[in-house]
Amino acid sequence: MQTTLTLRSVETIPVFIPLKRPVVSKVGFFDHWPVILINLYTEEGIVGHSYLEPYLKNSCRYIMPAIEDLAAARKGKPLAPMQDFIQDRASLGLVGYAGMSMIAAAGLDMAAWDALAKAANLPLANYLGGSIAPVPAYNSNGLWLTELDRLADEAVELVAEGHFTALKLRLGRKHAREDIEAIRLIRQAVGDDIKLMVDFNQGRTFGDAIERCQALDDQGVYWFEEPIVYDNFEGYASLRAKLKTPIQLGENFYGPRDMHHAIKAGAGDYVMPDLMRIGGVTGWLRSAPIAAAAGIQVSTHLYPEVSAHLMRVTETAHWLEWQDWANPILNEPFELADGQLIIPNRPGAGISWDANAIKAYRFDI
Repeated sequence: MQTTLTLRSVETIPVFIPLKRPVVSKVGFFDHWPVILINLYTEEGIVGHSYLEPYLKNSCRYIMPAIEDLAAARKGKPLAPMQDFIQDRASLGLVGYAGMSMIAAAGLDMAAWDALAKAANLPLANYLGGSIAPVPAYNSNGLWLTELDRLADEAVELVAEGHFTALKLRLGRKHAREDIEAIRLIRQAVGDDIKLMVDFNQGRTFGDAIERCQALDDQGVYWFEEPIVYDNFEGYASLRAKLKTPIQLGENFYGPRDMHHAIKAGAGDYVMPDLMRIGGVTGWLRSAPIAAAAGIQVSTHLYPEVSAHLMRVTETAHWLEWQDWANPILNEPFELADGQLIIPNRPGAGISWDANAIKAYRFDI
């Protein structure tokens, strides 16, 4: 069993994947999804895999060189992601700890953990001291800000994709009555037992968010996600005090300190870190205990494969957000059953690339 790995090089590959259901939200319209594939090569022959979803296709041209620069500085050194996370952030401190600095460090971190778990011949969850088991998930692959008359049929399709018991719905239409009608149509189609997580994608001003969320407060939704700009923690705390429906935030936390500041401010009832921004596996492992200490449940944002492993070692694990956006480039996409994501019994995070798909979706930066 290999226990020490030495970094040889890193390869980054940009792909642009068509989406089955285009994203239509307050953050924009996307019918294709940019993904950066990361291959971390070691002197011992083990390759670590990870990917990033940087939203904007052009951002790949800035993030990829940053990843490669970080790797070049570590060439010939043992993989030690807990330590490397600190050093990577420090090396980019003069240009800021958030943004692309954190994103680049997170991508490299996830690949390093994948390689180390492979070297131990263990699934990542086992390598981190947990076990593999199904993880409760909600389907986040649709119910965007599209025409109201499409929502009912789409909700039925989304439930059937994995016998889901929970769905993500995006709201924030021009009038509150339209948001209420969206909820009614979906309830009529799939029943009252299906949980509806509601996401505003930061689309409301503070005053408007109070009015809109209060108008929806008796609609029985599971949570209100990011009604206002992500870093207005005081505003979130004030909004939370005025509502019965729980507040969810956290996909835009850049590192453990953001988690700490949000919880200290009383900004949310739930948190949902994003691996690209929280700092990869290391950032998650340092952030989740902050939430656990406060008794706050932790859900996930994007990256369902790696996130599923981390939920198995998270004390207050809550819901996994399921998207299949990376499936087209995976050799063996994870399976779903009874509204849960099934973690495969494979070493590492359990992901590898489909070479033919890479050829089809690769683009030049």
